[in-house]
Amino acid sequence: MLRNNRTREEIAEIYNTPLLELIYEAATAHRQYQDTAEVQVCTLLSIKTGGCPEDCAYCPQAARYNTGLDVQSLMKKEEVLAYAEKARQAGSTRFCMGAAWREVRDNKDFDRVLDMVKGVNSLGMEVCCTMGMLTESQAQKLHEAGLHAYNHNLDTSEEHYTDIITTRTYEDRLNTLGNVRKAGISVCSGGIIGLGETHEDRIAMLHTLSTLPSHPESVPINALVRVKGTPLQDNPKVDVWDMVRMIATARIIMPKTMVRLSAGRAEMSIAEQALCFMAGANSIFAGDKLLTTPNPAFEEDNAMFQLLGLKPRKAFKEEKEFA
Repeated sequence: MLRNNRTREEIAEIYNTPLLELIYEAATAHRQYQDTAEVQVCTLLSIKTGGCPEDCAYCPQAARYNTGLDVQSLMKKEEVLAYAEKARQAGSTRFCMGAAWREVRDNKDFDRVLDMVKGVNSLGMEVCCTMGMLTESQAQKLHEAGLHAYNHNLDTSEEHYTDIITTRTYEDRLNTLGNVRKAGISVCSGGIIGLGETHEDRIAMLHTLSTLPSHPESVPINALVRVKGTPLQDNPKVDVWDMVRMIATARIIMPKTMVRLSAGRAEMSIAEQALCFMAGANSIFAGDKLLTTPNPAFEEDNAMFQLLGLKPRKAFKEEKEFA
């Protein structure tokens, strides 16, 4: 049932359901609202890499951490469009451009991004951006350029947030999501598990997402990619069952949302990914890079889709109406 007023206690009860029963309930909700044979295939390109002033403890692009990452300036429009076309030919229907900025600024670089959005939109792909904080007027400009979605993750619970990031507030993130929604752009917002958070933190993050005025159209569930040089480099690997539990809970409480199996997929077997799809994941990032971290190649994902009987979801497809 579509609700955005579940309490933390209600979500905790769902989250703590015995795992096989939880997967069954999530799969049932998935069939009710979605075509379970379809998976949205997205490609994420870092159009401006590294040098970010933020202190996100998991991020190799933070300038203050020595991760060996080469800082690169904003890419040229022609390079971006060539990459987008290659992704489209490989089967991607959504193309996301990421820039390592703390916030969008009204300058020539933003104007160049607006041109990129127009160019990718002309290819018939859903265009997404993730570029940090955004004002209402900037969101409106992106909407007018043809932006379909904007990604701005909450990362974790409000309570655990300051243990991971101190250079912007949780409220800053929520304000950006509000600006995106006001502009009529699809909201993409999720989080990362494996940051040293508790199960209660995971439940709290899902509670925040599911009690927004409208559910996000897309919720990425990321497993921490442990990058050498970041403060979280020695955190333990996220257990696949934790990913399955998060995905299943997100599917039940936000049944019309695209639940994206995101970072960390490169460390998962096909069988583990299949469990995530069974639990309600219906979106992935494809291509050998996820911004700056490894990701399965298109060919690997095509082979997995063949094996599991999955097909890419078409761009701009309307949600299945609940009868």
